[in-house]
Amino acid sequence: MSSSDLKEIIGQPTSRSVVTVERGQLATFAAAVKDPSPVYRDPRAAADAGLPGIPAPPTYPFVMENFGVFPELQPSDRPSANAMASVLGPLMAKGGIILHGEQEFTYHRPIFAGDVLEGNGTVVDAYEKESKGKTMTFVVVETAWTDRATGELVCTSRMNIIHRI
Repeated sequence: MSSSDLKEIIGQPTSRSVVTVERGQLATFAAAVKDPSPVYRDPRAAADAGLPGIPAPPTYPFVMENFGVFPELQPSDRPSANAMASVLGPLMAKGGIILHGEQEFTYHRPIFAGDVLEGNGTVVDAYEKESKGKTMTFVVVETAWTDRATGELVCTSRMNIIHRI
């Protein structure tokens, strides 16, 4: 991809979804990441910790779109195709490998079981670097998660995807 092609993908949407945060999925995720804290499983433990409900583990937004995406809740303008494939497809066509480079989460308030969140993902940056004679392309995607009922920003998830050829 040329640098002008990379500039063209900045601002491109990558996802749009509505997610219902479910208690069972939070417990399953906590177990998968080996977090034994009972606050992710038991509302009494969460209440004893001063929480109003069962919270999401800190890295849960990474997988949120894989759980709780019920068809009847999805926006009518949700992309029908995989938008990330349209962003990464031209890079993958050249061969090489795709890596998940980094991930960060900025919480504006905790996520709790029962929340219904709307996520809007966008490519916010794209650039190339040379390393050891290889070209690495970086695509930075940010997803803003808002509370569907109030419009309040809840969490911003940012990931860097690297293509190396």
